Amino acid sequence: MRPGGVTKLAVVIIAIIALGLFAFQPLVTGLDLGLDLRGGVQVTLQAVEKPGEKVTREQMQQLQAVIRERVDQLGISEPRIQIAGADRLIVELAGIEDPEEAVELIGKTAMLEFKKADGTVILKGDQLQDARAGHDPRDNSPMISLKFNSQGAKAFADATAEAAKYPQGDPRRYIAIYLDNQLISNPHVNEPIANGQAVISGGFESFEEAANLAALLRGGALPVETEVIAKQTVGPTLGLESLNKSKTAIVVGLTAIGLFLLLVYRVPGIVANLSLIVYGIIVLGALYLLKAVLTLPGIAGLLLSVGMAVDANILIYERIKEELRNGKTLRAAVEAGFKRAFWTIFDANLTTLIAAAILYYLGSGPIRGFAVTLSIGIIASMFTAITLTRWLLRLTVQSGLFNKLSFYGVRR
Repeated sequence: MRPGGVTKLAVVIIAIIALGLFAFQPLVTGLDLGLDLRGGVQVTLQAVEKPGEKVTREQMQQLQAVIRERVDQLGISEPRIQIAGADRLIVELAGIEDPEEAVELIGKTAMLEFKKADGTVILKGDQLQDARAGHDPRDNSPMISLKFNSQGAKAFADATAEAAKYPQGDPRRYIAIYLDNQLISNPHVNEPIANGQAVISGGFESFEEAANLAALLRGGALPVETEVIAKQTVGPTLGLESLNKSKTAIVVGLTAIGLFLLLVYRVPGIVANLSLIVYGIIVLGALYLLKAVLTLPGIAGLLLSVGMAVDANILIYERIKEELRNGKTLRAAVEAGFKRAFWTIFDANLTTLIAAAILYYLGSGPIRGFAVTLSIGIIASMFTAITLTRWLLRLTVQSGLFNKLSFYGVRR
């Protein structure tokens, strides 16, 4: 027995347990829940046909893509956006309780136009490269800074150069800015603007209003006009009772896994449980930092990655037991066990990561959420199983407290 090794092992164990006790609950409560777990708002949009023009499937798919981009720009994660029938789009947003707020955020067409005094359109919102909210340095009022792409910058430069030729105060020296056919600004052109940038100022009651409009402009205008035909608040699809049962099932399942590891692998089982605590903190911390929204598919991805983390530990411990039965010393068996199990664990996790990447690339919404949580869980499990568990077992062996083979589930 080495007193220094025992002290070091005790400090590490206490630190991991304390980390789990103090960090787990704040991280869990800090995660946002998806629509299926906490409810939100459902809005049904109807595409409006123009005279002689029928709404096409392609336009509905474009509408779906623009709404999804718009929602992402507004920072609302894990939306459900699906086409219903030939000309309807159902949008479900988690965490928003006011249907009117949802309509205000996503229902605008957001068609931006710059026009001359005679009504001629100079450029449109599809020639925007970026739109960001800020504050006017003169009076600190909210404003939006616009940046055009190369085509838009040239059109804007030509228009401002032409407007600057007219006398001060001449109506032709103004360029009007319209949003959804409503005049929102009519700035006077002092000089030609060749840098491809413009500002929308005035008319904003708050910075949040300017930021939301900037997000809509970045998301792009809707390809077809829409009208809201239904809006309502929806409850969690899982239901409170089922959600509580799911929580109980998770607790029971994890407890059963912990007891299994203890009974079958003894001291390595304790090490595995400590590693799982760190694994849980890493995964929850990553989800919190990424501002991820926890949904049922996300929880499924987490549980699957927990199973893979446990499986990795079992592979390692079985290899260690084989080495001990073959007569190797405890220290040599630990090193050989990790070395033999490494590539098996690596290959299994790599193939799952590839599958998760394909799901993320081809999927959307909840499927992407599943892929993200699964990927984070796999990376965390690789670290805890191969690096942390190995370090903890080395400390355990070096302490000299657990040198009997029976502590490792081996009988000779």
